[in-house]
Amino acid sequence: MSKLPYELFLALRYFRPKGTYVSVITLIAVIGVMFAVGTLIVVISVMSGFDLELRNKILGFNAHLKVFQADGPMKNYGRVMTNLTANPRIKGVTPFVMGQVLVETQPGKGNPLVAAPWVRGVDPVSEATVSVLPRSVKFGKFNLEGRSVVIGRELASQLGLYVGDRLAIYSPRNLQKMKASRGKENQQAVLPDDYTITGIFDVGHYEYNVSVIATSLENAQDLYDLDNSVHGVLVMLNDPFQADVVRQQLQPILGRNYRITTWFEENSGILTALAVEKNAMFVVLFVVMIVAAFGIMGTQIAFVFQKTREIGILKALGSTNRQIAWVFLSQSVMVGVIGVSAGLGFGLTLLSWRNEFLRFMNQATGFDLFPASIYTFQELPALTMPGDVAAICGSAMVLCVLAGVLPALRAAALHPVEALRYE
Repeated sequence: MSKLPYELFLALRYFRPKGTYVSVITLIAVIGVMFAVGTLIVVISVMSGFDLELRNKILGFNAHLKVFQADGPMKNYGRVMTNLTANPRIKGVTPFVMGQVLVETQPGKGNPLVAAPWVRGVDPVSEATVSVLPRSVKFGKFNLEGRSVVIGRELASQLGLYVGDRLAIYSPRNLQKMKASRGKENQQAVLPDDYTITGIFDVGHYEYNVSVIATSLENAQDLYDLDNSVHGVLVMLNDPFQADVVRQQLQPILGRNYRITTWFEENSGILTALAVEKNAMFVVLFVVMIVAAFGIMGTQIAFVFQKTREIGILKALGSTNRQIAWVFLSQSVMVGVIGVSAGLGFGLTLLSWRNEFLRFMNQATGFDLFPASIYTFQELPALTMPGDVAAICGSAMVLCVLAGVLPALRAAALHPVEALRYE
């Protein structure tokens, strides 16, 4: 004899596939739960991966805080850096110059190509304390001595540039001088500055790779006629999520003449959009899970009608309403356990093979389904957080159990005389 409670024993017996209509729709209900749970795990993990990778790329190339002088370029940046490094939460500081320029290639054959990237003037020594740029050079070296620049991988690809090629850079100073002399008798063309490409970097973010070039702080100061001034100071923190706290600490020390911005403020648009999109996708796919739960409810209702005679016999033998309800509610629990378990395995398997599947789909369709120019990543990121998985699986189980409550109550309410009247 089985040692299981007879309610569970009957539920397991009824759950065995017998090739009937109810067995088929039960299988469909399990598959529905599996796909709903698996898809939700994949989508939420990918969205979490996007958020994490984007934050890492942003914080790897840009600092956590930026300090500006409110009335123009910062002249006494050395004193400002000294005040900043006194804070124990600050990991590193470096001055910077940032502005847009016009660049023109100098090919040996063919027509030159032009682009309008942002030039970033850096201190080669202290830059390593606030960004991954010095460690991200894939070709050549991070050498900014003399008239030299390092450029992003995508920009180099678009312009057909390699290490050792020369690049003409038109600064705002050049353009202003040509505009001022236009129409005058002594009008003259102002020649651009020639720079040699010493390195090609890849920071893992398409936007930075295609729109930023870096040169020494002195070269950038010369391009913008800043003399010994800079545009601001970059600050790297031990904990980027303490940016607001550190800003409140630094503002009284620096004074009202200085303005401090945080990394989240500068990227709030895309970070907020990602958070909203993640929540929206969860809600949309949770509706799919609710549909799967209605499938379970329909299956159980059909099963109750199929087993009406057995319910009448069980009640005639002395089974209570509670015991009858548990027989059918246990089936909903089993559908939920099997469906959620299968969905968890299905989702984790898809996540582990996501990029291989993406490459296969790219080859099969002939389209780039995940272009780096739009999504800024070379591969599909993912971050499977235990809390998200637990919330998805837990909510799916709750829905499966709730879907079986109404049919179980309907079965428990059947009167044995009514159940056996037409038998």
